[in-house]
Amino acid sequence: MDRLHQRKLDHLLLCATDDVEHGQHRGLFEEVTLVHDALPERALKDIRTQTPFLGHEIAAPLMVTGMTGGPEEAARVNRALARVCARLGLPFGVGSQRVITRDPASLESFRVKDVAPEVILVGNLGFVQARELGVDKVVALVAAIDADYLAIHLNPAMELVQGGGEGDHDFRGGYDIIEALVAALAGRVIVKECGSGLSPRVVSRLAARGVTAFDVSGSGGTSWTKVEALRAEGETARRGHRFASWGLPTAAATALARRAVPQALIISSGGIRDGLDAAKALALGADLAGLARPVLQSFQQAGEEGAEAFLREVIHDLRVATLLVGCGRTDDLRSAPRVLGPRLQSWLSSDL
Repeated sequence: MDRLHQRKLDHLLLCATDDVEHGQHRGLFEEVTLVHDALPERALKDIRTQTPFLGHEIAAPLMVTGMTGGPEEAARVNRALARVCARLGLPFGVGSQRVITRDPASLESFRVKDVAPEVILVGNLGFVQARELGVDKVVALVAAIDADYLAIHLNPAMELVQGGGEGDHDFRGGYDIIEALVAALAGRVIVKECGSGLSPRVVSRLAARGVTAFDVSGSGGTSWTKVEALRAEGETARRGHRFASWGLPTAAATALARRAVPQALIISSGGIRDGLDAAKALALGADLAGLARPVLQSFQQAGEEGAEAFLREVIHDLRVATLLVGCGRTDDLRSAPRVLGPRLQSWLSSDL
């Protein structure tokens, strides 16, 4: 097994534990309190969760964001979770397709439409690899798995703490290649971080290049710098642990992105563990809440049925939270009254 495949397996094994969590906060969602409505004048069965998503209507404002691909175990995860998302009417993302460029046989681990033809599928590639491959080859990677959209991921913090010379250190040319891909893919591009958050300045600059969809993927959930630290030794491991809490907390990144580009589609991920967290993310301005590791853990503990049961519970609790603030639709949570704690308020009042 080559180093890239081993790295993907390491990620799956490490993310099965809580050792990779941020630790210092939970995305600052603990700083968000939704105001209770004791007489909502609504029935739970009437709460509407359907929401638009990039030209589709999905069953709930949730997405299972990209995690893995490459080894045989990754194929098993992707195909099972794609089936779950298809049944529930939710979008599903695969992990980085970079491995396909080194091992064409790994393409099969990303192909899920044969078992989940209805799923809204989001491909995945780092901007550095996109820059190196060029537009035509990236478009071919999207077509190879019949993806509906492409997530271009940005992860400089994670790359800079990888051991063994595996990480990228040159992050130039990102805006240009992303703009070119937006044009080539007719706008079917989501720009996402990987646990360190998108700042409002980056979101604004990307929007000026034509990007209309963002996954802020802030700090507070899985710390990928910590993941890489756990894989490394010596100085590299120490650096990874030093930067384990690096980034914008997800709650702050969500609200700041909405403020920066009001018309954009905003996905809030990083530290969202349940339906109440998802409701708070929507109240802060997100269109969707994204989950990854909690879904993976549910799958690892109880298989496909366990992952589906977990997501059904998330959807149910999101409906409960929506009713308890007096809203009739999850889309209305953005106008729900809430109280913000001082740490989150300090982020939102900063000149970023």
